[in-house]
Amino acid sequence: MTYGTDSPGVPREADGGHERPVRADARRNLDSLLKAALDVFATSGVDAPVREIAEKAGVGVGTVYRHFPQRSDLIKAVMRNEVDACADAAVTLAVEYEPGEALSRWMQRFTDFIMAKRGLAAALHSGDPAYQALPVYFEQRMIPALQGLLDRAVAAGAARGDVEASELLRAGAQLSNLGQGNDPATTRRMITLLVDGLRYRAEFKG
Repeated sequence: MTYGTDSPGVPREADGGHERPVRADARRNLDSLLKAALDVFATSGVDAPVREIAEKAGVGVGTVYRHFPQRSDLIKAVMRNEVDACADAAVTLAVEYEPGEALSRWMQRFTDFIMAKRGLAAALHSGDPAYQALPVYFEQRMIPALQGLLDRAVAAGAARGDVEASELLRAGAQLSNLGQGNDPATTRRMITLLVDGLRYRAEFKG
């Protein structure tokens, strides 16, 4: 199975040299496998036995290898899946909440993403060329997602207008990483204070 770059987060399955979207039931199975891998990596590290991941996902070891022949394939898929879920949450939050609240909630969602990916840190920071494209993918998905929320909040007078999404992402990531070893509630409180700071000198642009 390969992941098409034209539709982030939508897996595509090889078929005689062509690619076709994965069926809904196969997508659900794949989602379960990726979630199981994320959980196992968080508790046992990225070198955890494949059998442990397969058992947690309720599939055979052969199924894991069929989808992900190399361990790096699985790690990349887990990371991309988490990036997609976090970025896509921006659209949902923008519909369900006022601009300022949507921005705040997404930053908390981003914090959850940073804390979840700690289990992947050993691989992502290993220098393995297999992971070189992930930082670019992260920026391509996360920056537009956050910029959209930030622009709406600025227009509504809920955030100051001199902050770029890339700056806010970096600050959020640094605060989340500083929170390692702390209670997650402490990290989320720091993120709340960061977002509250965006309201200083905010003006309604309508």
